[in-house]
Amino acid sequence: MQIAIVLYPGMTALDAIGPYEVLRMLPDADLRFVWHEPGPITTDSGVLILGATHSFAETPAPDLVLIGGSGPDTMTTAADKKLLAWLRQVHETSTWTTSVCSGSVILASAGLLDGLAATSHWATQTVIGTLGAKPQRDKRIVQQGKIVTAAGVSAGIDLGLWLVGEIAGREHAEAVQLMIEYDPQPPFDSGHMSKASGRVKAKVAGLVPSQVSFRDVGGELVGTTKTLWMSAIRRARKKSNA
Repeated sequence: MQIAIVLYPGMTALDAIGPYEVLRMLPDADLRFVWHEPGPITTDSGVLILGATHSFAETPAPDLVLIGGSGPDTMTTAADKKLLAWLRQVHETSTWTTSVCSGSVILASAGLLDGLAATSHWATQTVIGTLGAKPQRDKRIVQQGKIVTAAGVSAGIDLGLWLVGEIAGREHAEAVQLMIEYDPQPPFDSGHMSKASGRVKAKVAGLVPSQVSFRDVGGELVGTTKTLWMSAIRRARKKSNA
C-alpha cells in the first residue's frame, strides 16, 4: 500500500510524523514523503528539518494521501497550484484522502470538501466553511466516504489508528496502539476550546512562533486572499455549469 504524506515549508511536524509512526506499521506499507521535489523541508519552528523523499511527479497514484497543517503557512500552501492539481489528480484513484489539522483547508482549497462535513484545528474551522466545507467543531475525526479529516495536531495519531483499523482490522490497530504505548493521560484538561479557560485561550496567541516575520505574515495574507477568491470563483463556475 503506497502512502504519500505531503511535506511543505512551514508545516507543523507532528501533523505528519504522528500519523507516520502509526501508518508505517501497516502490512506492506510503502511510505513516502512528497513535495515538488525531494529535499529538505523546514518546519514551522524554523529549526526542525524533515526530508521529502519523492516528488509529486514520482507519486501519481498513492493509495493513501495525507496532508497536515501549519501555523504560518497554511494559506500560502493552499494557493499552490501544482499541489492542488496533484491532490485533485491523486484523489481520483486514492482509497483514502486525508488531512490533519489545517490540512483540511488545503483539501478544501482543492475543491475536495465542497458540501462535505469536515473538521480542522479550532482556529481554521471558519476558514474551511468559507471554502465550501461544513465544519464539525466538536468532532476529532470526520469521515465522508474516502475523505477523512482530523482535528488539530495531536489528532493525527488518532487518525492514523483509525485508518489502520479500517485497513488492517481492529486487532492490528490495537497492536499498533500498544506498540507505541498510546495511552493518553494528560496532566491537564485544556485540550479543547470547550474546556479551556479564558486566560488560557488568550495565552495561545503568545505561542505563535517568534520566527514569523512581518514579511512572512504579508505573504500569508496574500495567500489567504488568493485562496478565498479562487475558491469562490471555482464554486461559482461549478454552479454555472451544473
